[in-house]
Amino acid sequence: MVALAGPAFAHVTVNPGAAAQGGYTAVDFRVPNENDTASTVKLEVNLPLDHPLASVRTLPLPGWTAAVEKAKLDKPIKVHGNDVTEAVSKITWTADAGTKIAPGQFQEFRVSLGPLPTDSDSLVFKTLQTYDNGDVVRWIDESKDGQPEPAKPAPVLKLTKAAEGDGHGVTASPAASGGSSDHAAASGDAKSSDSTARTLGVVGIVVGVIGTAVGVLGLRRRSGGSAS
Repeated sequence: MVALAGPAFAHVTVNPGAAAQGGYTAVDFRVPNENDTASTVKLEVNLPLDHPLASVRTLPLPGWTAAVEKAKLDKPIKVHGNDVTEAVSKITWTADAGTKIAPGQFQEFRVSLGPLPTDSDSLVFKTLQTYDNGDVVRWIDESKDGQPEPAKPAPVLKLTKAAEGDGHGVTASPAASGGSSDHAAASGDAKSSDSTARTLGVVGIVVGVIGTAVGVLGLRRRSGGSAS
């Protein structure tokens, strides 16, 4: 049972497995080495052109060279008011000399994607994994509702509805929107005004006491002069 369960945990996957529609996200393609006698030396990730992504960027990974391929779109898409006529169709990572994913190891390949489509609940990334003995594992099968998971499922990124009030799936906090800071500033101003008023009040009392003392002293001197 353990031997049979092992491969189920060794699929090529997208992590995290979900992101908000309409926004941007960074994901890792997690690639385990399933072969006990060979090492992974190449990974090809195909991006869906039925829901093209205008912005695709790879994070440099020491020991691996990333090559990005683009394809012409049958129908341009609008992104921030501009027409986009081509999109990334495939990313290929090739191991440099001396680099590999050895048996019992895994590697993560990080990519920034966006804007994510708003008219789909998932993106499928068909992937090919190549070993140094020439074997190629094709992670291209799509899961279907009500059916068992295929033996070599393609990595899938689930798309969820964006948070209400934000087009990128991120809801601004009161501090971010300025609410808390404005309140804090107002409180600070109120405290400052109150402190100032108290200080002026104390100064006024002191001045009043001094004035009274001066007046009394003056009266005494006048009374003394008259008596002489």
